[in-house]
Amino acid sequence: MKGIHNTLSRFYPFFKDYIPYFVFAIIGMLFSSGGTALSAYLVKPLLDEIFIAKDITMLHFLPYLIIVVYAAKEGGRYTQAYYTAYIGQDIIRRLRDMILKNMLTLDIAFFHEYRNGELISRNTNDVERVKSVVSNIIPELLRESFTIVGLVCVVIYQNPKLAFFALIIMPLAIYPLSKLAKRMKKISRASQEKISDITAKLSEIFNNIEIIQANNAQPYEHKLFEIENQKYFKLTMKSVKVSELVSPVMETLGSIGVAVVILVGGREVIEGEMSVGGFFSFLTALFMLYTPIKRISGLYNRMQDAIVASERIFFLLDKQSSIIDGTRTIADKIEHVSFNNVSLHYDEKQALHNISVEAHYGEHIALIGDSGGGKSSLMNMLMRFYDPSSGAIFINGIDLREYSLQSLRESIAMVTQRVYIFHDSVAANVAYGKKIDENRVIEALIKANAYDFISLLPEGIYTHLDEFGDNLSGGQRQRIAIARAIYSDPKILILDEATSALDSQSEQKITDALENLIKDKITFVIAHRLSTIKKADKIILLKHGKIQAVGSDAELKLSSTEYLKLKGLQAD
Repeated sequence: MKGIHNTLSRFYPFFKDYIPYFVFAIIGMLFSSGGTALSAYLVKPLLDEIFIAKDITMLHFLPYLIIVVYAAKEGGRYTQAYYTAYIGQDIIRRLRDMILKNMLTLDIAFFHEYRNGELISRNTNDVERVKSVVSNIIPELLRESFTIVGLVCVVIYQNPKLAFFALIIMPLAIYPLSKLAKRMKKISRASQEKISDITAKLSEIFNNIEIIQANNAQPYEHKLFEIENQKYFKLTMKSVKVSELVSPVMETLGSIGVAVVILVGGREVIEGEMSVGGFFSFLTALFMLYTPIKRISGLYNRMQDAIVASERIFFLLDKQSSIIDGTRTIADKIEHVSFNNVSLHYDEKQALHNISVEAHYGEHIALIGDSGGGKSSLMNMLMRFYDPSSGAIFINGIDLREYSLQSLRESIAMVTQRVYIFHDSVAANVAYGKKIDENRVIEALIKANAYDFISLLPEGIYTHLDEFGDNLSGGQRQRIAIARAIYSDPKILILDEATSALDSQSEQKITDALENLIKDKITFVIAHRLSTIKKADKIILLKHGKIQAVGSDAELKLSSTEYLKLKGLQAD
């Protein structure tokens, strides 16, 4: 019961927004439940007044009353179903929006910790399960509760003595049903975790289909999926086994109550203490009473599945980013950026050790070194994807953490080796996150040496690109990414192997364009090919997370054996 109470309390802020809809839904429930109870009661006059007393007036009145009762009952059921469905669907819409909105604010470390497929599953499958709480389980619990109250009143009104014998058996069902509910919650948790695994596996397969087919790994991947799918099947069957036990338990206990009623009530009818109509009206109400009790027991079991799903999605809603947002706005001009003794840990691994670097307005800073040296980690801290484990980063003498993330990231453009192309138009990709200015888009594409091939597309800059830009070459995708950076007109530009996918001719054209672009910016270039950074004002050589050497190309040739070693390796 504690889990149900906690779940309902979390939904209360949603529920209070739908009070008028709940009023209509409850009115519908009352009509539905009242009609059910009244239909049971009408068995008595039907038998006693018409079939036994042969009352012609009742014969002409009762059939019409039955029509009215059933019309009211079904009209109430429809009203309840419509308004509860509206409430449920709208709450689910809001939940999905809220989950994604919160997730978009979380730090990069969170997305490295959880698989994409698992997060998708929580925002789709788990939310869909929660929908049953609002749209089905809670309304049905209320409706069946109202029905039980109505039918209990009919049963007690007809014969309090028989009602005692019929209802005393019900408390015996509490223990087995509570055990089944606990078991159901455990199975539901495992089932939802497994469907997350399946979604994550499918996401991984579809995102890596080229490498799978290139390595003839289809049977291998299918086998892995088959294993996860089989585990989910077994959990599903365990869930069916537990949930389907509710009906046999309730039917068996109910049959004991009915048997006692027949023994005691039959004797009263034989001895003339109770009419035939009264007995059958009581028995009808009793049979109808067991149905909502059985349904409530089943709903309680289904609720366990929804409780687990609620816990999983409220975890995402409650999750807070470890990157705390600041309030300051970055000035129109960034004079200098400084890294003061910054270190960075990824869990147990130390990526950077006491790095101190300064960059000034208009400077072109190159970061070089072997893979894993810490170049990208340094830039990730400037973007505040991660905060330093120790030390601090300053922009214009102010700690980076004091700036708002929006202001910071509006001031920085980052082009990485991994190119992000969205399933949208070329223009929307270039102006991503900003208002599309057609002239600026074309200008950015021209500067990025991309307009020539874009102008040949069927709809030019309004041509829609495939997911991941699959209808473009690697070099074309990279040029669109560079155009995106140019369009944003940043104060700081980060190029992480930004020209790696280009041929030498295209690379030279973009390099020329970038030279004009970076004049009034602080530019950080991460490069493996040393030929691309000869004109850098400052070259920083990183190795194992530490600075090995700093200087211009000419200076490092004279002072750094590590730099000469790198140049020697690339010359070979």
